[in-house]
Amino acid sequence: MSKESSRKRSRRYDQRPARTSSRAGDGESVRLQKVLAAAGYGSRRHCEELIKDGRVEVDRKLVTELGVKVNPESQEVRVDGDKIERPTLRYYVLNKPQGVLSTNSDPEGRIRVVDLIGDSSHLFTIGRLDRSSEGLIIVTNDGDMANKIAHPSYQVSKIYTVRVAGNIKAEKLAEVRQGVYLSDGKANVESIRVKKRHKQTTELEMVLAEGKNREIRRVLARVGHKVLQLKRIAIGPIRLGELPEGAYRELTIAEVKALKLLTSKPSSASTRRKFTKRKNSTGNTKQKVVKKTRRGGRRQAEGGRSTASGTTRKSARGAARNSKKKSSSSSGASGKRRPAKKRNVRKRR
Repeated sequence: MSKESSRKRSRRYDQRPARTSSRAGDGESVRLQKVLAAAGYGSRRHCEELIKDGRVEVDRKLVTELGVKVNPESQEVRVDGDKIERPTLRYYVLNKPQGVLSTNSDPEGRIRVVDLIGDSSHLFTIGRLDRSSEGLIIVTNDGDMANKIAHPSYQVSKIYTVRVAGNIKAEKLAEVRQGVYLSDGKANVESIRVKKRHKQTTELEMVLAEGKNREIRRVLARVGHKVLQLKRIAIGPIRLGELPEGAYRELTIAEVKALKLLTSKPSSASTRRKFTKRKNSTGNTKQKVVKKTRRGGRRQAEGGRSTASGTTRKSARGAARNSKKKSSSSSGASGKRRPAKKRNVRKRR
């Protein structure tokens, strides 16, 4: 078989819908919430709530503590009395219209995102779009991937197109880039730029890596611009493209691979941001330490580093005194140099 034909076949394989059998642990002991998430019971945080509420049994014994490890190959796990099975993992991308809810439960019976797909395999949305927002949303039963994409430590970028009232000025854009403080903390925007200006509105493109509740609307309202339309067009490598409103499609194998590669480990940028934040909160920890030596002299160290024994560093007072002497001697009225002192040199015999 030629290389060209094998490449074509691999491309066709990557464009197939991604449906894989869920295997949590593959015979090894793993945390119980991870097993539940792999079985399609939601994100790990939601599965932790199931355990705390006393709805999970392992080998017919009730488990209410987090951190318990199980072997899904040899142990029986039940939720609300039903034995969990290994479902086929499914991944969908949907163009959410306005007025549709992202939540899985609504007491008022309004239309939800999962209702548009009609698949009852424990599907849930990754992240949320509020009722007034529209655009790309990923729907899956892979709880492990959902937890990673939604978690801020993985820094998965989301791209939005936003139409706001008024003509937003450059200083307001700079204010948003620097970060805006909200009631639940500082909102950091990865980037914001103007796409098009109209007489009474402005079209923006915003990129976020950390999602707070109604973050874009609250940030732009803080700088004085009301959001008229909000649409998400990308999550990481997944693009909305020409998908019609209300329609959905299954992610391809290549797209799922790209998402897993993106969430294989936490982002270094988020780690640097956390370190900088911790450093700024604690302040400068370096202190000047002065220790006395046995000979009565002093040795100074900065940040815990000491000088060699028998040596001293010039203090600020001594340095100022010496500089004062030099300035007074150089600015003398006579301008004559003082004769140098004769050095006593011991003659060799």
